[in-house]
Amino acid sequence: MKKINPVVWFELYVNDINRATKFYEAVLQITMEDMGDPTDPSVQMKCFPSDMENYGAAGVLVKMEGIQPSTNGSLVYFGGEDCKVLETRAAENGAEIIQPKMAIGKHGFVSIVKDPEGNSIGFHSLK
Repeated sequence: MKKINPVVWFELYVNDINRATKFYEAVLQITMEDMGDPTDPSVQMKCFPSDMENYGAAGVLVKMEGIQPSTNGSLVYFGGEDCKVLETRAAENGAEIIQPKMAIGKHGFVSIVKDPEGNSIGFHSLK
């Protein structure tokens, strides 16, 4: 049986969609795109670039009434060449470092930060 990665989508909840977009674009060096919610026009979303045919999950930033960012929920890890570089960029753009880069054995390295919206996010790299 072919193994698959079960996570296919994620949402990071935010209070200020513009501030969050600026942060993630600067840290990940990407451009995010507007994505609307066809069932509720008051919901604001910005989509991370993705290719649904390749490894990894796609996702969005979401500003929605009644939903608040948190450091107490699930943790999304963003991959990169060296998680220390992402950690440094995050701190330079207003994040608080929770766990500096640390080894996780044969699985590489991780670091965890609190983004300016109040979400805990992680970075992962093999070096």
